[in-house]
Amino acid sequence: MPESLAPAATGPTAGWGALLTLFGVVVASVWLGTLAARVTARGRFLDAYFLGNRTLGAWALALTATVQSGGTFMGFPAMVYSHGWIVALWIAPYMVIPMTGLGVLAKRMAHLSRRTGAVTVPDLFRARFGSPALGLVASLLILFYMSFMMVAQFKAGALIMKVSWPGSGALALAEDTVGGIDRAYYLGLALFALVVVGYTIIGGFLAAVWTDLFQSVLMFLGVVALLPLAVAAAGGMERATLTAVSHTGARFAWGPGYAPDGRSFHTVGLAVSFFFVYIFSGLGSPAGLVRVMATRSSATIRRAVVLLAVYNLGIYLPLVVISIAARSVLPRLSAADEVIPRLAFGATQNLWGGSLLAGLILAAPFGAVMATVSSYLVVIASGVVRDVYQRFLRPHAGDAELRRLSHLAMAVVGAVAVAANLRPVAYLQAIVVFSSTSAAATFVVPALMMAFWRRATTAGALAAMLAGSATMLALFATGWTLSWHGYDPMIGPATAFRPYYLLGLEPIVWGLAVSLAAGVGVSLVTAPPGPELVSRLFDREPDTRAGHSWRSS
Repeated sequence: MPESLAPAATGPTAGWGALLTLFGVVVASVWLGTLAARVTARGRFLDAYFLGNRTLGAWALALTATVQSGGTFMGFPAMVYSHGWIVALWIAPYMVIPMTGLGVLAKRMAHLSRRTGAVTVPDLFRARFGSPALGLVASLLILFYMSFMMVAQFKAGALIMKVSWPGSGALALAEDTVGGIDRAYYLGLALFALVVVGYTIIGGFLAAVWTDLFQSVLMFLGVVALLPLAVAAAGGMERATLTAVSHTGARFAWGPGYAPDGRSFHTVGLAVSFFFVYIFSGLGSPAGLVRVMATRSSATIRRAVVLLAVYNLGIYLPLVVISIAARSVLPRLSAADEVIPRLAFGATQNLWGGSLLAGLILAAPFGAVMATVSSYLVVIASGVVRDVYQRFLRPHAGDAELRRLSHLAMAVVGAVAVAANLRPVAYLQAIVVFSSTSAAATFVVPALMMAFWRRATTAGALAAMLAGSATMLALFATGWTLSWHGYDPMIGPATAFRPYYLLGLEPIVWGLAVSLAAGVGVSLVTAPPGPELVSRLFDREPDTRAGHSWRSS
């Protein structure tokens, strides 16, 4: 094992170069927010602030339609380090998200959004089914799930800033404190909240998109920089795998994965399930659907499918290789979350400008968390302002009033997220999984019904939403209750906040199945929607230009 990477009692920590790089990311993000504000100032406030005047190009859509977060650079490598090559199969469904998430639903959603003038996802449901009540239910469910994600991401941002602080001694997303008060964590939480809420308030949707694009490029550069360093330190991938197996066991090289307690990390049932988890989490994400609604044209979406496919391959497969190599050169880490920071600091410490390079690698997860929080802030604020305030309280509110309320909503959401993390929530990654998969089980079937099924009814869409959501809540509540009584199925991640794996499958499989049955069944036994409403959204429109009888839908 290379001496420079050998674990030590203290281990390498962040230098001033890492903090300088992180500061550069913050400055760049604020600058992008101010540029976005100039563009947002043109056009009607709601379309400009929450949809960027529907001008997203292929690159912006492709590199912002992802669900990257701090877990991409911290949680995911920790899984590979802990369980081995099987995590490559665990992430494999993510590779087909471009063809499913963008290829199946995106074009139709974008078209319906332009035809109806919808600004938010609940707007689409309201216009498609002619039901304000359905739009309100959709908005409340989105706010519920996005709030969980928001709280988790604020914690991740604060912890990554703590890791990057010189002399902090922190290398992992640890949740404990020293002496009751962790000053580095609280300072990181305050700075993170001030920056991300600030630039999102300034630039709205475009600020979220442009900073997300910037962070996605940053993540790619971080992976490219670390990959050759990690492979060289391990002496090649064959040696890396054999060395890792010698430190763990044969299951590190194949399924269902290595675990010191004998747990089966990725069983056949879970392998099948994750094709539902990743595909439908992307397909049903309200933040992702909004970005699709903001695209410039159908051709933009087609180009974005190719770009996103290449990007995902360029991020996740190298991270698998990097983490396998890390297991061979750093075999005895006490906290798996340390793997990327420790590898980055150790592999670059003898290089010229190594601290800056390590900072670039660490800036990637911080930037990803910033971009994720910014996107959620836009979705939550649009739900409060458009779907609740304007629709039900002040239908004739002007742009100036809506702008003030949008800024206030983002500030309040940020303050609540900070308050919730003054005593950091546990089970960060488990909360992210719960909220993302539950949102998918709630919205995927209704969205498909809305976009493609003329016979779908308001009652059917409502039944699909509530049935999918109730199924997910029931399975997670059952699993959490059983875990408190000592029950452990010995599959999947080892966390107390886990669902009940009915028949060994992830809850999203059951949530989608129940949602589909409820949506189709209720639609078939209730009166069909009015022909005028359906025709307006499904049939071709007359083209008023000379020599043309119809405009293509």
